[in-house]
Amino acid sequence: MTHPPNASAASAARGTATAPARPGTVPAQPSPAPAAGPPAGRGAWAVGREKLREAATTEPGRLQILGAVLALLVVAFGAVTALEVTDRASAADDVVSRSQPLSADAAAIYRSLADADTTAASGFLAGTLEPAESRARYTRDITTASRLLVKAASNTDGSSESAREIATLNEQLPRYTGLIERARAANRQGLPLGGAYLRYANQQMSSALLPAAERLYAAETERLHRDDDSARAWPFLSLALGLLALGVLVWAQRRNYARTNRVFNHGLLAATAATVVVLLWLLAAHTVTRAELNNARAHGQESLQVLNTARISSLTARANENLTLVARGAVLTEDGKNDKYEADYTASMSALTTALATARELADDDAGRGPVEDSAEGAAEWRERHKDARAKDEAGDYEGALSRVVGAGESTGRSFDEVDAALERALAHEQTEFTRSAGDARDALTALPLGAAALGILGAAGAVLGINRRLSEYR
Repeated sequence: MTHPPNASAASAARGTATAPARPGTVPAQPSPAPAAGPPAGRGAWAVGREKLREAATTEPGRLQILGAVLALLVVAFGAVTALEVTDRASAADDVVSRSQPLSADAAAIYRSLADADTTAASGFLAGTLEPAESRARYTRDITTASRLLVKAASNTDGSSESAREIATLNEQLPRYTGLIERARAANRQGLPLGGAYLRYANQQMSSALLPAAERLYAAETERLHRDDDSARAWPFLSLALGLLALGVLVWAQRRNYARTNRVFNHGLLAATAATVVVLLWLLAAHTVTRAELNNARAHGQESLQVLNTARISSLTARANENLTLVARGAVLTEDGKNDKYEADYTASMSALTTALATARELADDDAGRGPVEDSAEGAAEWRERHKDARAKDEAGDYEGALSRVVGAGESTGRSFDEVDAALERALAHEQTEFTRSAGDARDALTALPLGAAALGILGAAGAVLGINRRLSEYR
């Protein structure tokens, strides 16, 4: 007969004590197990680094790391390329649609003001009743300058140097036109005071308006150069990332071949193809952009600057030629030996000759060279007629000199009009050349940002799929 073991023996067999609980006491609860987590004193970064180290000890883990690196490199290449090319495309678009038009408008403001001054003097010399054609031309010049100033103000940063020059022009232009109206009123009455008002108006134009317009042109041309330099800058970061991604992809495929003897991994091959396409597209598009911008600068921008200088010189020479007869020797050079306006005319004609010679060298086709040669011929004829007019004036034949300057026949005024018209044709041709080349430079970059981003995503997907194909062999 067997007897059940007592409580103490059972407790001893289980390895635990079973002392009876006292009445009125609460049995002790077992302490909860500590939550799972990183060891004390170690952060998530340390744990992640440890897991990465452990993964690198196995081939599947190394493949996962390689796939992540390849995807990151290809996506980064596509994203950086899209950002850098977008920045350069924006700069190229600014060259075409903002910087160069503003520079051209600033030059047109200068030309309009100078032509208004020249026309006012010519109308004054015509007699007490100004010809309607002269009055209409003067009004058209002032209207053009005012309109272009409004346009420039709306497209210029309010805190820039250009804005300050525009404010100066807007302030001084009404003063100038007021002096011209006073000169006309006095001239209609046959008062000599009209000549004084005209000379004072010319002084305002020469000392305040034209210098401000010249500074505005210089500021806008400088902004054009900055945008041009930004558009042509090489995307070195994109190129470096592309070469790095391509190198790692080639290395990954060599590694795959060495371990499996398989020549191709379709996913990695697709990622490599996408990277090569973006890299070659980037090189080709940027090379075309730089070439077109170089062409726009060499055969458009530089020619435009020289032709603007030539036209401004011709306008200045014409104004001084007219004022020589208005002043009748009343205004002398600082040394008091020569007529100031005649000396200024000579200097302006010398600048015109130099600018035309440079423009002829820069012209790259007959369409651009022809108007420049016509201008040079007109300028040579102008000088000869001016000598004849000066000879008559110095001989005391004022009316004869006047007819040689503002007459309807073979006068210097007609020569000036021929020079000005030829320069306008040359400017229009070079403007077309510049716009076409700069537009081609911008268009070469248009589709690249979107294409680089799309190919970057496709390349990353190909790299991941290619690595996953290898990982499936371990499952």
